[in-house]
Amino acid sequence: QVQLVESGGGLVQPGGSLRLSCATSRSILSIYRMGWYRQAPGKQRELVATITSGASTNYADSVKGRFTISRDNAENTVHLQMNSLKPEDTAVYYCNAVPDGRIYWGQGTQVSVSS
Repeated sequence: QVQLVESGGGLVQPGGSLRLSCATSRSILSIYRMGWYRQAPGKQRELVATITSGASTNYADSVKGRFTISRDNAENTVHLQMNSLKPEDTAVYYCNAVPDGRIYWGQGTQVSVSS
């Protein structure tokens, strides 16, 4: 089993930056893929970015060039650096871990982009 705890959400103005973190309860090196998803009000949850144990990354087209996913193996943490934030980035952001065939989710952290 994997427990995930997200942090770093908040309110930011358009054009600003935030850094989300997701701490795992087990060695991140044993987890095949981790990622960030988001869900805006009235919309389905969507992929933001993923990173594999081999450090391969994948991004949604809407965040390419603005968001960066990274992994800190020593701290068993995955980060999502979000720059040039837009109002349409407003959502609850969820951390996701796929160690094998099972999927685990964090509790979510709110990101609000507004002037």
